[in-house]
Amino acid sequence: MEYDATFFAFVGLVIFLALVAYLKVPGMMAKSLDERAENIREELAEAKRLREEAQALLADYQKKSKEAEAEAAAIVAVAQREAAALAADAKIKTEEFVARRNAISEQKIKQAETDAVNAVRAAAVDLATAAAQTVLAKQSDAELQARLFQAGISDVKTRLN
Repeated sequence: MEYDATFFAFVGLVIFLALVAYLKVPGMMAKSLDERAENIREELAEAKRLREEAQALLADYQKKSKEAEAEAAAIVAVAQREAAALAADAKIKTEEFVARRNAISEQKIKQAETDAVNAVRAAAVDLATAAAQTVLAKQSDAELQARLFQAGISDVKTRLN
């Protein structure tokens, strides 16, 4: 019987399959595939865990961001209230200052008026005294002058004592 190439190919295939079965290649392949599937499962679980951690961190940072925004808004509101209070206080102090300055100016004006009136009165008294002196000098004689002089001296003495 003559063996052709098909027979040898068949024998080679049977030997190969026997050798593969003897060396437990399908078991090793299944084991390798199982290990790879387990590694993939572990990597997926790790990725899922990392994703959950990332989402938790994101939620935490978003919460902190909102809190920071609220705190910043509160700080801005407080600053605006303080600025308004300072502006109102400055306005009140300015008005009080202007009122005090007006009062001082009015007092100075009244004092100047009083001084002017007193100066006019003093000038009028001096003028009246000078006029009376000239009138008395023209109308009085030596005897009247001596009596007036004596009366003035006695008046001064009574006032000094």
